[in-house]
Formats: sequence, C-alpha cells, structure tokens
Amino acid sequence: MVRKQKAYLSLGSNLGNRRATLQKAIFRIQQRAGSILDISSVYENPAVGFEGDDFLNICISLLTPLSPDELLDTLMQIERDFGRVRSDTKTYGPRTLDIDIIYYGNEIVKTDRLAIPHPQMQHRNFVLKPLADIAPQLYHPVFQKDTRNLLQECKDRSKLTKTKYQLFKDRSGLYSQLQFIAIEGNIGAGKTTLSKMIAEDFNAKLVLERFADNPFLPKFYQDKPRYAFPLEMSFLADRYQQFMDDTSQFDLFKNFMVSDYDIFKSLIFAKVTLQQEEFNLYRKLFNFMYKEVKKPEIYLYLYQNTERLLANIKKRGRDYEQDMDPDYLEKINRGYLDFLKDHPEQNSLIIDMGELDFVNNPTDYQSILEMLDDNILSSQF
Repeated sequence: MVRKQKAYLSLGSNLGNRRATLQKAIFRIQQRAGSILDISSVYENPAVGFEGDDFLNICISLLTPLSPDELLDTLMQIERDFGRVRSDTKTYGPRTLDIDIIYYGNEIVKTDRLAIPHPQMQHRNFVLKPLADIAPQLYHPVFQKDTRNLLQECKDRSKLTKTKYQLFKDRSGLYSQLQFIAIEGNIGAGKTTLSKMIAEDFNAKLVLERFADNPFLPKFYQDKPRYAFPLEMSFLADRYQQFMDDTSQFDLFKNFMVSDYDIFKSLIFAKVTLQQEEFNLYRKLFNFMYKEVKKPEIYLYLYQNTERLLANIKKRGRDYEQDMDPDYLEKINRGYLDFLKDHPEQNSLIIDMGELDFVNNPTDYQSILEMLDDNILSSQF
C-alpha cells in the first residue's frame, strides 16, 4: 500500500485571468498529485523583486501518494501546462502560475533541486498569511515555530489584501455557484447524454424534455405541412408547463439544475416548420410564455455538422427519425446560430463538437468541462 503524505503548497499568478488560473490549477493538482484537503482565502499583493502586475496567492493542503521529487516533477509539469517558463537565472519575473512546495509532512529535504521546508517561506507574508488560514498551528520542523509565530515575526510588510474570490476543491463546488445550465443543440447533437453525465457527476437536478409521448411527432415526420402547427403548439404547451414545474422549485439536495433544452427552442423549430401566418400567431403566444420561464445562467450550445447528426440519429434508432431530411437539420442549425447572434446579452457558450466523442473518450469529456469552467470563471455569478 502506498503511504500518503500531507503536503502544503503555495500557488500564485499575476498574468491573464489569475482567478481562473488558480482554480484550474487546483483541479489539475487534484487529478495528478493527490486529494485537496484545504484551500485558503485568496490574497492579492504587489509583485516582489520585480516590476509587474499584482499577484493572487493561496495556500492549499493535499494528501499525496507522490514522493517529494515526484511531487515536484508533477507540479513543474502543471506549471508548464499553464504556460510557465522557468528561467535558469535567479531573477524574478511575471508568471502565469507559480507552485511551491512549502511542507511535505515533517520531512526536511535538501538536494540540488529541492529544499523542504521552502527556504524563503518565513520571509514572505503572501505565503504565511494564507498558510495561517489553513494551518495556523503547524510547526516548522527546523525553526520549531508555528505558522502564527512565523507570521508575527515576518519582516515583510508589503501590502496584502484579502479578496472576495472563492476557490473550490472540485467542479461540484464551482458548479454549485450556478442555479441553471441549459444544454442545447440540434437533433442528435448529444445534449441529453451530456446533461445526464453532468447531472450524475456533479449532483445536479436533471430536467429532460419529455417528447417521446408526443402523438404528433411520428405523424409530423410523415406529413410536415399538415402536422407542423399542432406539433409545435403541443411542444410549446408541454415545455412551458414542464419548465414552470421543474425549474420553479430548487432541490435542496442538489447543487444546481441542468436541462437538455431551453424553451426558446420552440420558436427556433417553429420558424423552420411553420408557414409565415402560423408562425406570427405562434410567436405572439410564445412571447407571452417566455417572459414567465426561468432563464439559464449558461446557455451551452453543442454545434454538430449535418453528417454527424444524421449518423447519431441513425445510431439511436428511433423509427420515425430515420428518414430525416438533411436540409431540415441545416435549417435548425442556422436557426440556433441566428438566435445566439441575436441575443448577445445571453451568456452563451458554443462548443464545436467536430470529432469529439465525450461518451467514449474521457479526454473529450474533460475538454468540454474545461470550456464550461472557463465560462463560469470568466463570468460574475
């Protein structure tokens, strides 16, 4: 059995979206180095030793199965993944991400490439203050003083400001800052599958469109002009009722809500399927209903080309969908893209699915989650 050790790390960033960098670095450390136990508050301070933008700094603790050298190698690779280029010189400079090992259990390590405890930690209040948040009584194995004493004796008086930023151990915490994500896309784009995966992985209330029992849908694919209006009206009534039922009450045991549709899709599909006079009537009723429904904080659109859509539709095997007109799918795609273009105030995230296979390829799934992370971290929720 691998013996795990508790380690303490200092993380800092002064380039780009600093908060996003630190949060994504925490996720990466969790994936590669061990289980995150504690995260300090986020502090802002001026650059030390060079002229540059202010830093955001934190300290974290983790339980790691890695040896000190393995941990160092892993952290340096994570720095490189975030664009950090270490210089051979001893001068300081701006950096996208800086990760230092402060403690590794009670061990004292001195080699050509690694010194633990960190030899400069006692001189840096931007290390000691966040460290005091999570380990105030932790003793330095050389100085035999705890973090609070080291902080009191520290001669570094550079300005240190506690920010309002909050960082999380995992995505469940980050996503819990939201109330509602809508995942949209054309027929066969994978929106239902992705919604189910996110709901299961991050404890979300799942809201799925109920369409299988719609009696007009099979008839519509056989005779579109005749059944388009009753189909769209029945969809609108069902979606409105479901949205009002499912999104008006938040489940206290869930972190947020994720849906495989947004009610605005009703207008997109209706514009494709209805005659102009029918559409004008339909839109009047839709606009009345749309004012009442809950709007998503993130509108995630899965864009997929028609060829892949047809392949996915064939694979899922619904009889009434097998003769799907490619031109119909292309019109729906254009309708969605027009909607996104015409609503710039909406927080929209378009993901080009291309050859992504998030069901069978975990890396593709992680790529989608990372794009979702970036959107959340770049927005104010």
